[in-house]
Amino acid sequence: MEIQINYLAILIAVIAHFFLGFLWYTPLFGDAWAKEMKMDRNQKPDPKVMMKGMAFMLIGNFFTAYTLAHNIQAWNHVAGVAEMSAFARILNSGIFTWLGFYVPYHLGAIVWENRSWKLFFINVGYALVSLLLVSAILIYM
Repeated sequence: MEIQINYLAILIAVIAHFFLGFLWYTPLFGDAWAKEMKMDRNQKPDPKVMMKGMAFMLIGNFFTAYTLAHNIQAWNHVAGVAEMSAFARILNSGIFTWLGFYVPYHLGAIVWENRSWKLFFINVGYALVSLLLVSAILIYM
């Protein structure tokens, strides 16, 4: 079994994931997210902290895309997967990763970190959409 990774697809997925995060947590759900996190939206963060946060976000996005690329390639060797449509493979990759890893983590945050259900849905919604986006890029490229 040979796993071939498309690094250009990973790079594009990392950038797309980064911009989705910006859109999700700024114009789309930024105010609601900040309220649930008890953050003051009028207080501007230190630019050095922002740059460090963005750098770590890009690193995390790379880990997500790289790992998902490996998983997608590994699943390609399972009987029947080759006959699935690209759309079905995107759903399979994104939803199962989301359901198995992201949802349980954020459920724990509800209980152990006393987070709200609203924050849960904002965060797991982002996780699902980002996994589907990254999966689509990796599968179509």
